[in-house]
Amino acid sequence: KVDYDVCSNYGNWLYSAGVGNDPRDNRKFNMVKQGLDYDGNGDYVRLWVPELQGIKGADIHTPWALSSAALSQAGVTLGETYPQPIVTATEWSRHISQRPGRSPHPRGRRGSTHPPVQHKDRGIDFYFSHKKDA
Repeated sequence: KVDYDVCSNYGNWLYSAGVGNDPRDNRKFNMVKQGLDYDGNGDYVRLWVPELQGIKGADIHTPWALSSAALSQAGVTLGETYPQPIVTATEWSRHISQRPGRSPHPRGRRGSTHPPVQHKDRGIDFYFSHKKDA
């Protein structure tokens, strides 16, 4: 069964993209938190993203945070079989637990050849706004 409500889905996509109507200041959509809240075991992601099927449990929501050994065991190579993240928001880090198989390095391994550009003073909203003067 696929849940489909045109108005609700379009509104949620607009909100996720940062262009929806929200009266709260500095509100950001946290994709990692939403995934953990509504797809805690990762079954929905596993259904639609077969490249990540080898990743067990909720780790599927943050494959870039896994160690090289855990990625290798799952048959995932970031940048080859699954893309590297373009942006990693600092808000996501509180939802990434430090369990075995996790790397302390946010890229999943040290010395990645193409790390995403990070700015500690900029939230994810910076990357989706038209004003880039800051």
